[in-house]
Amino acid sequence: MRLRELAAGIAAGAVLAGGTVLGAAAPAQAYDPDPTVADYHPATTYCPCSGGDLADPFDGTYFAYDAGNSMAYKTELYKGDWFVGKVEFHPLGEELWVYDTRNDGDTIYVELGYYAGTVYHRLARISPNGTDAVVDKKIWNGQDIPEDAQVEVKVYDDDGYSDWITESTWARA
Repeated sequence: MRLRELAAGIAAGAVLAGGTVLGAAAPAQAYDPDPTVADYHPATTYCPCSGGDLADPFDGTYFAYDAGNSMAYKTELYKGDWFVGKVEFHPLGEELWVYDTRNDGDTIYVELGYYAGTVYHRLARISPNGTDAVVDKKIWNGQDIPEDAQVEVKVYDDDGYSDWITESTWARA
C-alpha cells in the first residue's frame, strides 16, 4: 500500500514539475536593455504636418491642425537598427495611437493621463494585440482633456506597467 502511495506521489510531482517547466518557457520577452527612444513634440498650430522627423517606415505620422497652441507627441522605439514600436498622441480628437512594429514576442504598454493642478487622472492603459501582422496598432479615443492640463504618456515593457521605458509630460494650452 505504501509503495502505491509513493508511486502516485512521484507521478503527481513529475506532472507538477513538467507543468512548471512548460509554464516557465512561455512568458513574453522583455527588452533588455530598453529600446532607444526618439521623442517629437510638434506644435499643431503649424500643422497639418508630416514627413521629416515624423516620417517612419510604417504609416508615417500625420498631425492635424489644432487651435490653441496644442502639442502633439510621437515617440519612436528602436532596438539596434530595428524600429520596434511607436506611440502618437493626436490633440485634435485626443487620440492615443500605439504601434507594435516588430514580431519579436514583445510589445509595449502605454498609459495616458493628465494632471489638473496636482491631481493625476489616468485615462487609458493600452497595448496593441500581438498578431502575425507586420504592424499591430491600437487607437484610444476617449474623453476630453482640459485645455490647461499637463498631458502625460508613459511607455512600459510589461503588462504590469512596472518596467518603465520612457515618458513625456507637456502642457496642453
